[in-house]
Amino acid sequence: MFSKKIACIGAGYVGGPTMAVIALKCPEYKVQVVDINADRIKAWQSDRLPIYEPGLDEVVRKARGRNLFFSSDIDAAIRESDIIFVSVNTPTKTFGEGAGRAADLQYWEKVARQILRASDSPKIVIEKSTLPVKTARTMEQILNANGKVRFEVISNPEFLAEGTAITDLLHPDRVLVGSRETPEGLRAREEVVDIYANWVPRERILTSNVWSAELSKLAANAFLAQRISSINSISALCEKTDADVSEVATAIGMDSRIGARFLNASVGFGGSCFKKDILNLVYISESYGLEEVARYWESVLDINEYQKARFVRTMIHEMFNTIVAKRIALFGFAFKADTSDTRESPAIHVARKLLEERAQLAVTDPKALANARVDLAGLEGVDFLEDPYEAARGAHAVAVMTEWEMYRGLDWEKIYESMEKPAFLFDGRNLLDHARLHRIGFNVYPLGKPALKHF
Repeated sequence: MFSKKIACIGAGYVGGPTMAVIALKCPEYKVQVVDINADRIKAWQSDRLPIYEPGLDEVVRKARGRNLFFSSDIDAAIRESDIIFVSVNTPTKTFGEGAGRAADLQYWEKVARQILRASDSPKIVIEKSTLPVKTARTMEQILNANGKVRFEVISNPEFLAEGTAITDLLHPDRVLVGSRETPEGLRAREEVVDIYANWVPRERILTSNVWSAELSKLAANAFLAQRISSINSISALCEKTDADVSEVATAIGMDSRIGARFLNASVGFGGSCFKKDILNLVYISESYGLEEVARYWESVLDINEYQKARFVRTMIHEMFNTIVAKRIALFGFAFKADTSDTRESPAIHVARKLLEERAQLAVTDPKALANARVDLAGLEGVDFLEDPYEAARGAHAVAVMTEWEMYRGLDWEKIYESMEKPAFLFDGRNLLDHARLHRIGFNVYPLGKPALKHF
């Protein structure tokens, strides 16, 4: 019935959406998504998916049960498949050699050995997780150790962004497929190219050697994070010189050599990739003795930490140098809008620092409250509220932490009336109409712009 059978090990933010789109666009393929977490698989089989991503529900509904299936029987999926995508977590190592920088590859190696044990026919194994350069060689050594079954390892890094993942998958800037430059490697590469060619124009499908593909993912995330840290460093200078960071960013972005994307000043970047991948890049550079390269990329993370700390210091200073027992409403906890993901969210750092100063917090977010409860578990002085109006009631300050569009349309006069006075608004995303908020009565503190005060 099906011309090819595909399995994906890992049903997270990358594996689930990617396989759903492949199933939608390739109805002749059987696509199985498997995961060791049975509860996650049950959620994928239900009407309440385990992750929030605009457009994902519709894609899953169209393909699920037709040619898209979810299971916790990993061995059966491995045996049945011709092509296996590996999309397991590769967090930053927290112990031993390379702790705090290197990627922790224990889960990846366990999957490689499981593939070897469960396979009785040749497979194409595709690295979808972000991995250090030369990991494919290690995977091949493990998979081809017994010589009974032949595996070809392909690097096919994901470049999707949470919040726009489905659009990114349906209309990608590029798809990158890296392989060994051998006849067998090239044939495997072409099989993977043929999957994407069902909906992606051939000119947008790039091919390379496997090492270039592995490094491209790390480098792409590092470059994007670098732009955010660059504009955030300028935002600090703008506040000292009464310049407006939005005007500066517009002027910079109109230079065709630079472009306008990722030049929005904010409280800092988060998510599962940027910090982890830059730390990995730093570790790789150090491993090859490239200390200057390592320090350069490390500085991108230093600025990100500085921006979060600076945001908190501004709040404390402007609220009369003490926030003890003061209620502060955090509007948003996800690391960016249109996702429920809070991994490395700047809101976590800000919340913890405010609680250290003995503030009382009210956290609200339209999609990420469940994760926020986990991130702040065990800490006293935090309320979690669905309704932003309730979060702001009786608060001394509101801090916008996530650029949810819904916050623009709130009744800010109603919010102001419900708050303690003077009322402070700290816009960590430069999302709101600051002049209007000032007219309402708020003392407004944008990032990289002059503050609008009433005293």
